[in-house]
Amino acid sequence: MAAQILDGLAVAQKIREGLRSEVDQLRAGGVTPGLAVILAGEVPASQVYVRN
Repeated sequence: MAAQILDGLAVAQKIREGLRSEVDQLRAGGVTPGLAVILAGEVPASQVYVRN
């Protein structure tokens, strides 16, 4: 099997386009997508990650 070079920017753009379409469909149905984070414990590195 030969190695395959991936174009990360092109892959990311394709994923965003698909997500944009899904989000538009959700919004048309009255649903506003969001993002939530659950922090379990008090690990300092996790707290920094969540803040950022």
